[in-house]
Amino acid sequence: MNICVFLSSADLDERYIQPAAEFAELIGKSGHTLVWGGSDTGLMKVVADGVQQSGGRLVGVSVDFLRQFARQDADEMVIAKDLAERKALLLARADAFVVMVGGMGTLDEATELLELRKHGLLDKPVVLLNTAGFYDGLILQLQRMEEEGFLPVPLATLIFRANDGADALAHLAEYGETR
Repeated sequence: MNICVFLSSADLDERYIQPAAEFAELIGKSGHTLVWGGSDTGLMKVVADGVQQSGGRLVGVSVDFLRQFARQDADEMVIAKDLAERKALLLARADAFVVMVGGMGTLDEATELLELRKHGLLDKPVVLLNTAGFYDGLILQLQRMEEEGFLPVPLATLIFRANDGADALAHLAEYGETR
């Protein structure tokens, strides 16, 4: 399975690094391919290192203005002309999505996935990996949107919330079995 992971390229606290490394190891040992933003910095590097060291493949999709941060030893590296093309390529290359801790770019990617699923334009699983409660506020907001009628479909049909990488991969495996 090609698992696209959206996450930060920033160097972050150990409370985010260790769970990311553990999840990456699970991806690699399970024989999956990591599809990611292609960066060799921050959490993106941690996850790519872990997947690669555990026997998984790396497919990076970077963007021209970030080319200098692209991982040199990825199995495949695609350079998009802009962020819109990058997202489109990531969506096309992935069989499933996991949203990990990140900033504005990650939030943008996560909300686009939710919007596509809401309209039935994306029939691939989306997991929100809520490491150290990072997305508790977002989850509350999404629940409020559902309660007040801003989501025409149940939130649970749009996204699966996982507290650790094992839960995330178990959900993806279960989703794959039901297809």
